[in-house]
Amino acid sequence: MQLFVNDLTVMDFSYLCPKRGMVGESWIVDVVLDGDLNDESMIEDFGKVKKNLKRLIDDYVDHKLLVPAEHARSVVLHDSDSEQVEVQFTCENGEQWMLYCPSEAYAFIYSDSVTMGSVGEYLREVIATHLPQNVDNIELHLRNEVITSPYYHYTHGLKKHDGNCQRIAHGHRSRIDVYIDGELSEEGQSYWANRWADIYIATDEDRIDYRERKIAGEVDTPDNYLCFAYEASQGYFEILVPKARCEVVGTDSTVECLAQFLLNAQQRRHPGHQHKVVAYEGVGKGAMVTGS
Repeated sequence: MQLFVNDLTVMDFSYLCPKRGMVGESWIVDVVLDGDLNDESMIEDFGKVKKNLKRLIDDYVDHKLLVPAEHARSVVLHDSDSEQVEVQFTCENGEQWMLYCPSEAYAFIYSDSVTMGSVGEYLREVIATHLPQNVDNIELHLRNEVITSPYYHYTHGLKKHDGNCQRIAHGHRSRIDVYIDGELSEEGQSYWANRWADIYIATDEDRIDYRERKIAGEVDTPDNYLCFAYEASQGYFEILVPKARCEVVGTDSTVECLAQFLLNAQQRRHPGHQHKVVAYEGVGKGAMVTGS
């Protein structure tokens, strides 16, 4: 007998990729449980399935940076005096990404790449130890939202957030709707999809000098990199990113602030028109703003 739950949750996270760098993602999770009926004539109560499995997924993947621990150019350094972990990652084009964060900011995937397959296996092994005795197996199906219009992948951190959004490297795969004088602008959508393809969005006030960093790793050309850091309730977060892969904004990077940033930029690009921006943060949520 099998019990299935579609659209169990959405995982918003980022991962390190040798070809693309740091990639923000949003994956929808479907699950199938194999097992025998219990005393209540169920494999497991739907309410318990949703609550317990979502909690495990949130704890182990959601709002984290997924690191391919077995990749040849992944370096993981544990600080013996604290719970801080430094990650150094080099892409195929030589770009480097480095972080110095609390351990809970990461999920280490024991594979040379982060894929739906490797993440699904990682989660299956975690969840299998928490299943009731009558459940023999669990299958996880990870999938993208179907988006037929342009979209982008972005990574950010929200230092003022009291939950896991404060982690400096988590992200989203997001659609973008841009309107000019009430008409959907395919040009505007494509412009932002290209500009923010695999982007890191940082807040200017979090910028620190390269020489002030706590990251032990070094880069050959510091002028080609930006470093950001902040203290939040979960600890100290620091990241070193290629300048070419970064958009620095003058506000926090909440979806509300990003929607306003997009609107202001559209007004400068096309003055004298009425504009509307609908900015998504992952699947099915976001912010919208209008102005002329």
